[in-house]
Amino acid sequence: MIKTVASVSLPVLEKLEIRKNRIESGTDQKKKRISIVTGIHGDELEGQYVCYELSRRLQEHMECLNGIVDIYPAMNPLGIDSITRGIPAFDLDMNRVFPGNEDGSMTEYVAAKIVEDLAGSDLCIDIHASNIFLTEIPQVRINELHTKTLVPFAEKLNVDLIWIHGSSTVLESTLAYSLNSRNTPTLVVEMGVGMRITKSYCTQLVNGIFSVMKDMNMWSGPTESVCTPMIARGEDAVCFLNAPIAGIFISQAKHGDFLQDGDPIGMIVDPLKGIILERLKAPTAGILFTIREYPVVDEGSLIARILKRTGRKDENGNDI
Repeated sequence: MIKTVASVSLPVLEKLEIRKNRIESGTDQKKKRISIVTGIHGDELEGQYVCYELSRRLQEHMECLNGIVDIYPAMNPLGIDSITRGIPAFDLDMNRVFPGNEDGSMTEYVAAKIVEDLAGSDLCIDIHASNIFLTEIPQVRINELHTKTLVPFAEKLNVDLIWIHGSSTVLESTLAYSLNSRNTPTLVVEMGVGMRITKSYCTQLVNGIFSVMKDMNMWSGPTESVCTPMIARGEDAVCFLNAPIAGIFISQAKHGDFLQDGDPIGMIVDPLKGIILERLKAPTAGILFTIREYPVVDEGSLIARILKRTGRKDENGNDI
């Protein structure tokens, strides 16, 4: 059932509408509800395939569903229509206006109605992609204030990495922060690259969503086995590699590779002179979970993120 969450009149008889697809089945009087959110940033399209595939599978096997799945594919429909990150004409990042204000501006009103509609979900999954410059492996990012509540959900979501951030680095104006503060457990997923759909990553996440639903007793159908995610705690667990010089970046490492200290990541070249300006090497051993996708770089541009790992195990079998 398609429902309108928020509706605002625009100039020239146009209208901004935020809509959701509610898929509901089962006999429980008090059904559990999971909400899938994407499209807050108009240039992040990975979630579009997730919404399609999730809805398709659910509707093919409604007899296996016991609960409510709310799917919100376009929280920023004007941004998606114009392929812009923020809200067109306002030059505004929608994920910086939550929890909003029903008596405020148009964007504040829409944000408030979104929070109102999502509040009370047993779980909300807010799906993002990277920008056009970087590719990310499927990961969940969590505010350390909500670790105890969110990590058990994230571990079943079939992502490769759980990155737990310090509370001081998490913006309070995001949708996830607003919902978690209202006791609505919300996971933030980052994966893939901007303006593209990485089908394998999307399928991986959809399989994870069904796994979580099964654990919540919302799904009785078959599920795929899920991977065990790596866990990074804080900024110190991650090494950032930035471009030391401007030029064209040519990658020499693959996404998800385990790198040793000194292994090649790529090179920055000068196409005019036909020379290599800089060879970039891993400054530490670990897993390459972010890599530069867009080749043009300036001095200081982010090239890669590496989750620090030695390749050894502790006495409990955990990576160190």
